[in-house]
Amino acid sequence: MSPKKHGLLFHLLDVILNIVIIVTIVVVIRTFLVSPFQVEGSSMVGTLEHREYIIINKLAYYIGSPNRGDVVVFRPPNDMKKHYVKRIIGIPGDTVILRDGYVYVQEKGGAEVKLQEDYLNERNKGHTYSHPPTSGNTEERRYEVPEGSYFLLGDNRQGSLDSRSFSDDNGNFIPFVEEGNIKGLVWFIALPITKIQALEPPNYRM
Repeated sequence: MSPKKHGLLFHLLDVILNIVIIVTIVVVIRTFLVSPFQVEGSSMVGTLEHREYIIINKLAYYIGSPNRGDVVVFRPPNDMKKHYVKRIIGIPGDTVILRDGYVYVQEKGGAEVKLQEDYLNERNKGHTYSHPPTSGNTEERRYEVPEGSYFLLGDNRQGSLDSRSFSDDNGNFIPFVEEGNIKGLVWFIALPITKIQALEPPNYRM
């Protein structure tokens, strides 16, 4: 018995169906699982470099919450059309303190801890200043992180637009990023090939 022959329309519909299935799978993966992202600018030097490609793990924040030390992609409160990449320093309930060029974190009900930021390069160690980041201002500045929000800094502390600098059109500071605007965890560097590596979470000894 010979196999049943199908017409041109059947084959065309079969191709279209396969394309729809493939596109749907890609959309689901990029929306809910992982997505590529290209770094723009130098605000995360020397962890991430300009024009490097990174892979974002979106699923991490569908099943859990951002953690202190995570490098994340997010929408900044002063420009919701853009995506930035920075490091989470303060989580809900924390008080982040900038003092003498260093960062301290006080958990709710706990003692101040000076962060051991081994990921900072020599140019930025001990040079975390208040706004503007190149000010050299070592006076104490405290940020109490509200529920549902986070305090973020770039690893290039003297060249990063981050929670120290975010403001609205009227010049009012908006130092915190709401959890819903954090779009994913930076999983690993994908390109260039010579830089391929996973980003390890820091040990803040807290």
